[in-house]
Amino acid sequence: MAERLLQASRQRRVKAMTAAAGSAGRAAVSLLLCALLVPGGAYVLDDSDGLGREFDGIGAVSGGGATSRLLVNYPEPYRSQILDYLFKPNFGASLHILKVEIGGDGQTTDGTEPSHMHYALDENYFRGYEWWLMKEAKKRNPNIILMGLPWSFPGWLGKGFNWPYVNLQLTAYYVITWIVGAKHYHDLDIDYIGIWNERSFDINYIKVLRRMLNYQGLNQVKIIASDNLWEPISASMLLDSELLEVIDVIGAHYPGTHIVKDAKLTKKKLWSSEDFSTVNSDVGAGCLGRILNQNYINGCMTALLDIYILITSSFGIYLLSNQPFSTIAWNLVASYYEQLPYGRCGLMTAQEPWSGHYVVESPIWVSAHTTQFTQPGWYYLKTVGHLEKGGSYVALTDGLGNLTIIIETMSHKRSKCIRPFLPYFNVSHQFATFVLKGSFSEIPELQVWYTKLGKPSTRFLFKQLDSLWLLDSSGTFSLELQEDELFTLTTLTTGGKGSYPLPPKSQPFPRIYKDDFDVDYPFFSEAPNFADQTGVFEYFTNIEDPGEHRFTLRQVLNQRPITWAADAYNTISIIGDYKWSNLTVTCDVYIETPEKGGVFIAGRVNKGGILIRGARGVFFWIFANGTYRVTGDLAGWIIYALGHVDVTAKTWYTLRLIIKGRFSSGMLNGRYVWTNIPVSFPKNGWAAIGTHSFEFAQFDNFHVEATS
Repeated sequence: MAERLLQASRQRRVKAMTAAAGSAGRAAVSLLLCALLVPGGAYVLDDSDGLGREFDGIGAVSGGGATSRLLVNYPEPYRSQILDYLFKPNFGASLHILKVEIGGDGQTTDGTEPSHMHYALDENYFRGYEWWLMKEAKKRNPNIILMGLPWSFPGWLGKGFNWPYVNLQLTAYYVITWIVGAKHYHDLDIDYIGIWNERSFDINYIKVLRRMLNYQGLNQVKIIASDNLWEPISASMLLDSELLEVIDVIGAHYPGTHIVKDAKLTKKKLWSSEDFSTVNSDVGAGCLGRILNQNYINGCMTALLDIYILITSSFGIYLLSNQPFSTIAWNLVASYYEQLPYGRCGLMTAQEPWSGHYVVESPIWVSAHTTQFTQPGWYYLKTVGHLEKGGSYVALTDGLGNLTIIIETMSHKRSKCIRPFLPYFNVSHQFATFVLKGSFSEIPELQVWYTKLGKPSTRFLFKQLDSLWLLDSSGTFSLELQEDELFTLTTLTTGGKGSYPLPPKSQPFPRIYKDDFDVDYPFFSEAPNFADQTGVFEYFTNIEDPGEHRFTLRQVLNQRPITWAADAYNTISIIGDYKWSNLTVTCDVYIETPEKGGVFIAGRVNKGGILIRGARGVFFWIFANGTYRVTGDLAGWIIYALGHVDVTAKTWYTLRLIIKGRFSSGMLNGRYVWTNIPVSFPKNGWAAIGTHSFEFAQFDNFHVEATS
């Protein structure tokens, strides 16, 4: 038997040396089994002296904000396919963690997400789409870790101030209702809860939140803080023993693969709780591949040496530390209009529900190199580090004999993240020899998965190569490494590159689009393809009008939220194709606020997201005081025309805006109010509806027709 195994090993070794790239046809990849003497020493992978930090998983963020907005409107089977690529184990990204925004009614990057409590006595646990998304993730991976984090808060919590800490108990109650609602209405167990994304934390609030969680029997829900920088939260914890006790995880954003001394001294879990944020090209994939390894490696290596005992072995490093680590990418899926801020900064792209088109981008497969061959609760080996000629390697084990090694050689040019600044480094062609010791020395075979980023002619994504046989190699193997490569070598045989038939071809937004909002029991609270940029627009049943306008779309906020970004002072929801230039927008409108109320329809709206306050376009307003206005911007500073019309509150009107070339006209109930007003800027943009302030108003029978 032993002779047959050795013979099989030799045969596979010859095959690996002569055709290592398998069906990929990559002659440059040479998987050599101790046949080469490599200068510079070897990288030892050993568990004899114990293990390193616990691995808490790899995840992604939905929200911050409205980044999954268009996903819910995809038709089947494409929506389910997208979800499989994100969450299904051993299929695509196979994420371990899903972090979602706790909607707070405010603009949080690419739109607003609705709160479960718009007002103090209002509770609705079916608004938005994050509940649905968490359930879909759990359906595919019952073990996925769920996290919630507020970006904005509904205005009633601030009692007139733009601040969520006015009443600590009230804000904690609000957050806890979200956790309890997730369980009661959706059978979702929230594992981690955050404080306030990238904004100030309040020490007393964190303590109150912990006490109230425990009082509600939610002791298992852990607190992560502060989703900003490593400091000042780390120093605050070291100075306050109670704060140190109630915080379970220190989460930092975009740490640049480094950790500060105080964070390590807390001996808490240390997570890069938001990272990546980069266009999902191969450069974005390179960014992700680099930080998934080096967030752990450099984070460990950055600390002062008096905290850790370091034992060097060739180019590897033994790290005696027990703080778990995790990386969470923003964002999960680029499912928002591409011209909004940070377009295509998701693991994959799904921004065309009207066509069904989506793209499985390279970051999906870069993620798979780690996620498919590890699980939360695995441990890093103490021997991790940088390669001699650039790149890095990590190794993880489940403690039961399984081993996964991830090697990356991402170049500086092809791995720049959007932030922070990346100091120059060099990566060059090299041979790397690895030696398995300790309990791994008897491993007979390693599966090999390979990615090469860059030129299409040499590009491969998550390709399975021939396995490495180690029976007669004393646990030693060598790799030839080029720039911008990623290798996973693992004892696990469960990995897979999932696939579906190609989705439909990309198509622009329909030039003729209608929505009468006649949905009696909507599955989602928001109408398809409308992307709220300030305010919240929801399906509404108008019991006062059992006729034509029984079902409408209503702007439901009457108070400015506690903002995270520069929300506009008007509410607005955009829709359509950013390239639209010549278009006609028609909509029935209903002002609910007497005297001061107002509504608008618009075209060529050129900004959204965190830039919405400065949006330009052509805006046709009518007001309950019997006036109209035509402006060139949302804020109303650029006035093209104004005058009086027969308009009052509590009455339905039909507005029509016509934009053609350099001129625009407007109609009220079929009669022109103004004609041929010059509009030279902007040249194109979305259609939109909205209100003059945070006020109730309704919209019905929306119709847009674009000719170019």
